[in-house]
Amino acid sequence: MPTVHIVVKGKVQGVFYRASAKKYARELKITGWIRNTEEGDVEAMITGTKEQLKKFSDWCSRGPKDAVVNMLIEKEQPETIFDSFIIMH
Repeated sequence: MPTVHIVVKGKVQGVFYRASAKKYARELKITGWIRNTEEGDVEAMITGTKEQLKKFSDWCSRGPKDAVVNMLIEKEQPETIFDSFIIMH
C-alpha cells in the first residue's frame, strides 16, 4: 500500500488538528502517525489505499473548524507498515 509524508502549514497548532486527524484516520482505517513540528507545522506519515490517502489529504487541506491551512506538502515514501494511527509527541 502507498505511504505518504504530509506537512501542513498554517494555523494548525492549538486547534485540535492532531486529535481530529486521528479520529478521521481511524474512520478511514489508515495507519501511521501525526505530530506537531518545532516550526509550528503539523506532519504526518500515513499508509493506506490511494482512495483512503486522497480522502485524508483532502481533509488535511481543510483541517478542523478553527484551523487555517496555508499549504499542504505531500511526498510519496517507501511503503511503511504501522500497527495503528497514533499522535506522536
